[in-house]
Amino acid sequence: MNPSAAVLYTDAHFFSPYAMSAFVTLTEKGIPFTLKPVDLSQGENQSRAYGALSLTQRVPTLEIGRFHLSESSAIDEYLEETHPAHPVYPRDVKQRAKAREIQAWLRSDLLPLRAERPTEVIFSQGKFAPLSAAAQQAAQKLIAAAEKLLSHGHDHLFGEWCIADTDLALMLNRLVIHGDDVPESLRRYAQQQWQRPSVQAWLALPEKMRS
Repeated sequence: MNPSAAVLYTDAHFFSPYAMSAFVTLTEKGIPFTLKPVDLSQGENQSRAYGALSLTQRVPTLEIGRFHLSESSAIDEYLEETHPAHPVYPRDVKQRAKAREIQAWLRSDLLPLRAERPTEVIFSQGKFAPLSAAAQQAAQKLIAAAEKLLSHGHDHLFGEWCIADTDLALMLNRLVIHGDDVPESLRRYAQQQWQRPSVQAWLALPEKMRS
């Protein structure tokens, strides 16, 4: 293998929304890469070998030659800087900052919603109990923010698609795919974003990796 070729370490079940974000960025930019699934359930990420690759011992981790980088937002931004063709962030500096704001928020907030609507809802059609009061509050916060961000009525957050669209759609789809109550405009947005070829390529991975 080319020693400078990109390798993306993901979770073995392809449930990680963060690995998905890095995968979509690599795919959108047309960067050749290979996948190396890590079995989190067996603690492979806690091994000494993986610890030598990943500072955080989490997925995703990107490996390019001797350079290793973890955390999806860092990976997305690094790839944007090193491979500027086919941008995944808005060109306007203020819109680019807003896209990063959305990504940072989705990764650090709404914990009750993420706990009660895990990505098994999205990637394996899991069904869970009704939302608790705390998760309902988080869902309403998500919906209010998404409605504000998309109040312009366009198909994407900032005129053209960006990686924050995929991340926001994933969070909304925790509710949409589960069948929870979501405004129709946000439901359409999430469903439309889910049809993007790079997203569909991620969704096809479990079957592809088994074949």
